This record gives sequence, structure tokens and C-alpha cells, in this order.
Amino acid sequence: MRMLLVGAALVMMTSAAMTRSALADDDDAKSMQKLAQQSRDDYWHCLAREYSRESNQGLSERDFGRSVAGACPSERQYYRVTLLDYLTTQYPSIDAGAHLATANRAVEAAQKDIVTAYVKHRAPAK
Repeated sequence: MRMLLVGAALVMMTSAAMTRSALADDDDAKSMQKLAQQSRDDYWHCLAREYSRESNQGLSERDFGRSVAGACPSERQYYRVTLLDYLTTQYPSIDAGAHLATANRAVEAAQKDIVTAYVKHRAPAK
């Protein structure tokens, strides 16, 4: 009887430890996701400042694209790294190179969206 109680106690302790671990992992994943989203927002805000800079007004699409590509290097890198960390944690079985490619595409998409907005904004009204 005593062995049965000890066994039951061990099962309950193991189950509780696994539950705490799963909850901690879930909290970590949520924190990493929030950090990736915040870094994305920081990068977007920096690109928006670049969009609004007086010195960029009147540039051609190509020149503005070059300006945007070189703008906000620390925000861009932080976004890339936090997104890469999040993807690696969420999808550990996927090759790290695929996650890096996804993070790079996210950065490129942000830059493309800013350039597209710039071109549409400066287009003459019809």
C-alpha cells in the first residue's frame, strides 16, 4: 500500500512539473512573439520616419528604395534576430536557414511596402 502511495505521489509530482514546464514554455513563446512583434513595430516606425524625411521627398522610386534599404540598420537587425529566434523556438524541426530566409523576406516586405506607399503618395491625383 505504501508503495502505491509513493508511486501515486511521484506521478502527481511529475505531472505537476511537466504542466509547469509546459506553461513556462508557453509563456516564453508568448514573450518571444511579443518581442518579435514589438521589434517589427519599431522597424516600421523607423521606416515611417524615413518616409517622412524632407530630404527624401522628390526622390525617384529607385533612389527612395535605396535610401530605405540602408535606413534603420539597428532596428532592421533587431527585427530580423527576434523574428528568427521566435521562429526557431516555435518550429524547431525546420531548418534554421529556412527561418533566416523567412526573416529576411519579412524585412524585404516591410521595405517594399514603404516604397510602394511612397510611390502611390507622390503619384499625381487623377
